[in-house]
Amino acid sequence: MKVTVDMNLCQDHGQCAIAAPAVFQMNDEGKLVHESEPDDALRTEVEEAADVCPVQAIFIED
Repeated sequence: MKVTVDMNLCQDHGQCAIAAPAVFQMNDEGKLVHESEPDDALRTEVEEAADVCPVQAIFIED
């Protein structure tokens, strides 16, 4: 699985970090950082994170 975040759309709300903290985190400056190729076992959490993103900036590819 490959996870991409469109950083032009992302507004650093952090909802994804709450939904999937193993993949998405907020850094010390309050900016989103993420694992671009997380384990497939985390798919459910990543899909939830994409769903809760207010601006739909998270994309998942197989």
